[in-house]
Amino acid sequence: MTKLVALAFALVVPFTAFAEERASSADAQKMVIRAVELYKQVGREKALAEFNNPKGQFVFRDIYITAFDFDENCLAHGGNPARVGKNFLDETDPTGFNWHKWRLKMAREKGKGWVAYKFPNPAKGGKVEQKVSYFEVVDGVILTCGAYKD
Repeated sequence: MTKLVALAFALVVPFTAFAEERASSADAQKMVIRAVELYKQVGREKALAEFNNPKGQFVFRDIYITAFDFDENCLAHGGNPARVGKNFLDETDPTGFNWHKWRLKMAREKGKGWVAYKFPNPAKGGKVEQKVSYFEVVDGVILTCGAYKD
């Protein structure tokens, strides 16, 4: 019986570990909600510094917070600091969908929401995958976090 339990454990652990490498869209939404709370507590400067920290509380598995102004200038990026300070208003996904403009429109109209698009996954060697991002606006800043879909 002990060997059977050990075999079952050996078969289940690799699948569990793989499942935990990716965060879910629910994790992404929770992270944005936490980011909004922090922003309101500590203010813009301290919050953006924390969102830019690649080892901080706003990086989890394969998700991270990004922050944009209403011109689509990147203010913070927990996953790729090279994107900070750049403008992404004209960036499209591989299908030609400009998800930045769509998110900006929804941010202005509703203040929060979801957007789905295709994006290169660095954990998969840059393979383009479906991604869904949740965003909320706080103090004129769009805080967003996206998760890759299977």
